[in-house]
Amino acid sequence: MSTSLFDLTGKIALVTGATHGLGMAMARGIGRAGAKVIINGNSSQQKIDNAVSEFIQEGIDAYGYRFDVTDEKSVMDSVGKIESEVGPIDILVNNAGIIKRTPLTEMEVEDFEQVINVDLISPFIVSKSVIKGMIARKSGKIINICSMMSELGRNTVGAYAAAKGGLKMLTKNMCVEWARHNIQVNGIGPGYFATEQTKPIRVDGNPFNEFIVNRTPAGVWGEPDELQGTAIFLSSKASDFVNGQILYVDGGILATIGKPNNEV
Repeated sequence: MSTSLFDLTGKIALVTGATHGLGMAMARGIGRAGAKVIINGNSSQQKIDNAVSEFIQEGIDAYGYRFDVTDEKSVMDSVGKIESEVGPIDILVNNAGIIKRTPLTEMEVEDFEQVINVDLISPFIVSKSVIKGMIARKSGKIINICSMMSELGRNTVGAYAAAKGGLKMLTKNMCVEWARHNIQVNGIGPGYFATEQTKPIRVDGNPFNEFIVNRTPAGVWGEPDELQGTAIFLSSKASDFVNGQILYVDGGILATIGKPNNEV
């Protein structure tokens, strides 16, 4: 099989929420495969500039744009600016997301709505802003970052699970509406990864760390770079007949009911 199937040279990819963590890792992989990468964030311009600078030092053609993915006007204006200054968006990775760990009985409606807005409604807003150009060019790749919580529940993440479950079905419906235009819409469902956010709980003796290691057939947390291959595949010609699917990158968690501590 020719590696040209995975070559993204000449493509332009917008990755939302890509200044750190898994979003940055996926953006790095897509950039290393040859694409120009647009880094989006909304926290601070400095974080965006730092990420862009890091990518450029690695030889990746990168650009940064700060906008709020939940604000339709801001998204539309920014997408127009990107396409005017950099070029048409060929690949969209809807990665921006938040989680609020609060029991449903204690969660404020405003907090629930915020999670839904960021994790479910913003992928619709951003996709809607780029899709007309993709349809006109009869080509495009959209990757929605779902979660194992698209399939499973867990205490205190009810709003997040509701949003990610909705995003799974939105992914399938985007496929149904846009596949005839040669646009592929798929999702990635990451498992538990070793990021800065999870560092405090990834220590020996921490009950949650032991739970994840024992629950994962691979027996380890994932490394962020291990998402790069899936992101490249779904961005490339190699996945041209893959549509409406969620690829779970979880070390096998969803394949098992759990691994007892005393299993041999």
